[in-house]
Amino acid sequence: MNISRRSFLRSSAAASVATLGMLGTAHAETLPKDVKWDETCSLLVIGTGFAGLGAALESHYLGMKDILVVDKMPSAGGNSIINGGAIAAAGTDMQEKANIKDNADLLYSDILKAGGGIAHANLARRIADESVSNYKWLRDEIGVKFKAVTYHGGHSVPRSHAVMENNGSGFINPMLAKCKEFGIKVQLRTIVDDLVVNDKGCVVGVKARINHRFNRPESGKVVYIRATKGVLIASGGFSQNVKMRTSHDPRLTDAFTSTNHPGATGEMIQEAQQIGANTIHMDWIQLGPWTSPDESGFGLAPLAVESMVGYGPMINPKTSKRFIKETGNRKVRADAIVAIGAPAIIYTNEQNFMNKVVGKNMKQEQFEAALKNGVIRKFDNLKSLAEFYKLDYATLEKENETFNGYMKAKKDPEFDCMFFNDGVQNVKGPFYAIRLWPRVHHTMGGLEINEKAQVLNVKGEPISGLYAAGEATGGVHGMVRLGTVAVADCIIFGRIAARTANAWGGC
Repeated sequence: MNISRRSFLRSSAAASVATLGMLGTAHAETLPKDVKWDETCSLLVIGTGFAGLGAALESHYLGMKDILVVDKMPSAGGNSIINGGAIAAAGTDMQEKANIKDNADLLYSDILKAGGGIAHANLARRIADESVSNYKWLRDEIGVKFKAVTYHGGHSVPRSHAVMENNGSGFINPMLAKCKEFGIKVQLRTIVDDLVVNDKGCVVGVKARINHRFNRPESGKVVYIRATKGVLIASGGFSQNVKMRTSHDPRLTDAFTSTNHPGATGEMIQEAQQIGANTIHMDWIQLGPWTSPDESGFGLAPLAVESMVGYGPMINPKTSKRFIKETGNRKVRADAIVAIGAPAIIYTNEQNFMNKVVGKNMKQEQFEAALKNGVIRKFDNLKSLAEFYKLDYATLEKENETFNGYMKAKKDPEFDCMFFNDGVQNVKGPFYAIRLWPRVHHTMGGLEINEKAQVLNVKGEPISGLYAAGEATGGVHGMVRLGTVAVADCIIFGRIAARTANAWGGC
């Protein structure tokens, strides 16, 4: 099974139209006395993204047999396969080669700082401490191929390790290939309706429907699946569930589109709530500040924008001036763009763009496609850029000169933008520019877990046999998630869940 970002989007695009109407009613089911299990597995993993596949593969390496991975969608990968294709790791050989000084303590500090004091420190610590070993596991055991270390806003140093494919398929396809090699069953079009608990309150399996069609909510044949090692919820967040997200943040109506795949609807979070699971940080919903109104979904713009910050200014089209710290975290930038009420513009010169974007965080063919589609625009000089975006040229020219002075001095007294030693001042064209308007990207909140990836109930106690990892959880990042840290979060805690499940004796 080999999936590209493009084929994934084709298979799921039609399903996104009526997402709200397709959400089932989540509820728990007590183990019926006369239940007939249709299938028995060891660990049942719900979700085929980073967390789910990471857990399945770790389970295999631990010696577990009869692992089952299910997904309600017609293709594997979820949001993971359409993400930007990089993972955070602090203190790698690639960073050392690039003369980047980094360590787990600095990554931990960055996560807590971005989290605004509400990230759960014990969870953030696990990500920081295991980021390098996780990177090596992906490279050496799974066969993920890395090509460059890039920078994402909010980090202290470049530590985002980009894969050759420049999207999530660079992780997901090797993981799926390993699942196939190891005989791990990956079953699509299987939606979980209920978590099944026994009289001791332990999760012992699920009620599901096989041969489900996402655009037909009631479709599929009911089956009961027993899980002797428990159930892992790795099904992602709820960015596409407008009703659920506006319950927590009424501002995020359907006026805001999402970068997510259509299946990011959060019903597994609700199902866990039905058996007493606690949720945290549900109203912290992240908007991506690097998406463009000139394309839909996640698109190609984010691949370029995150490598442009610090190399060119971000401009308010109403004033033709800068308005925010370009290298600030996602929330800082997204909130600022929404506040001005119009798409912002970011640009840099061709030398910076070719040095930092093309061939690093964006493939040549992706760049050409974005240029052809008008997502990225090329201008011979600053005046033509100003004319196209209807900016005041005199104001923009002065702003550009000031920004160049900050680049030279490596100090920004206005917004504290971070600059880099290889940055070239934006004196002459050509220039490449992108319009920016945020989309709902990541739900920071979800199920509360402990360091063992066990789901906690409302009293703070582990629910036996129930684990969670990835965007289905809350507390890991706090109020803001730093770019590419979620990939590490998903895989690290998916693997931790596998270790916890392997040690569980059932009940």
